[in-house]
Amino acid sequence: MTRVLHLSDVHVDVPLWQMPWAQMVNKRLLGAANLVLRRHKHFAQARQKLASLAELAAEHAVDAIVCTGDYTALGTEPEIIAARAAIDPLTRAAPVFVTVPGNHDLYMPDSVRDSRFERHFAALLGTDAPELRVDAIWPTVKLVGRDVAVIAVNSARPNPEPWRSSGRIPDAQLDALPRIIDDPRLRDRFVFVVTHYAPRRPDGTPDRRSHGLDNAAALLRACSGIARGALLHGHIHWRFHLQVPEMRAWIFGAGSTTCSGREGLWLFDIEAGQARATPGTWATDRYVLDRGAAVAF
Repeated sequence: MTRVLHLSDVHVDVPLWQMPWAQMVNKRLLGAANLVLRRHKHFAQARQKLASLAELAAEHAVDAIVCTGDYTALGTEPEIIAARAAIDPLTRAAPVFVTVPGNHDLYMPDSVRDSRFERHFAALLGTDAPELRVDAIWPTVKLVGRDVAVIAVNSARPNPEPWRSSGRIPDAQLDALPRIIDDPRLRDRFVFVVTHYAPRRPDGTPDRRSHGLDNAAALLRACSGIARGALLHGHIHWRFHLQVPEMRAWIFGAGSTTCSGREGLWLFDIEAGQARATPGTWATDRYVLDRGAAVAF
């Protein structure tokens, strides 16, 4: 059996006085105000919860951990450094750790120009199939045990406009997905495709244009060749799962694993081609699994 833990949108922040004030303009200034007035209280326990996640992963002998992005609030370097330090115990709690950035990690163009996420998360962005990369480091591929493969594509991008937080997977990555899924090394494995943005909302409808994935339909088409697998994402801060007609693989959103009152995660058990997804949440001082709500697929 192979066990995979999925978490997302942990949003580790730092005090505003530690942030580079020269970069606190336009959208980031509005984001900082929102952080102080509203968002911070929802994520005040993020570090404690990440430490608890490492304990959960060790307790259940997890083989791989997948985080679908949004480690920060404003994408500044102090936040990226703090988030990387906060997840360090978690990255050592399983043999494999797979991740992608979220839109908050690439909040403004300066985050991309400085390659902040790639520099500080470099050790977690490796691949077992470098020849399948088509867009800098993407997609990344990890082979987990004998029966699981994880493919990560990057859907996050800066959104300088205050009203927009949408994403898009570059065409090169989408075009490569069907070839990677059909690669002989992956063909007989249970395949997880991971990215930050949700291709569908909990009710099965596309997200609104200002918040969702621009090419969500193309992503579902690209994943239609997965015989056994799941598409994992974050961005929407509610845990959910659903099936869509476009593909056999199911969609699982972890929600925000550290958002107070909404904490969500999934623990996947894969064995003999069968999969079971068990939801988890926060209970006072630790994460607990709801075995009674497990989904077999």
